[in-house]
Amino acid sequence: MPKFYVYILFSEMLDKYYIGSTKDIATRLEKHRQSKKGFTAKARDWIVVYSENFESRQEAIKRERQIKKWKSRKMIEKLIEK
Repeated sequence: MPKFYVYILFSEMLDKYYIGSTKDIATRLEKHRQSKKGFTAKARDWIVVYSENFESRQEAIKRERQIKKWKSRKMIEKLIEK
């Protein structure tokens, strides 16, 4: 069964979090680090600070949207601490 992931990246340079979903976190992280456009292109020091796995892409996207709707750094940091 394929696994899908929701992940949270952190950039110390920007002091920001980025939330996404993917089938392969390592490959996706490298794409973020090499990006020349978009939000993650602003820094190259992204690290994975949190991830959850799901059986389906739909579940992962649903969870990604849920976390993004929080729009709260405190809630994201609380999730990471668990």
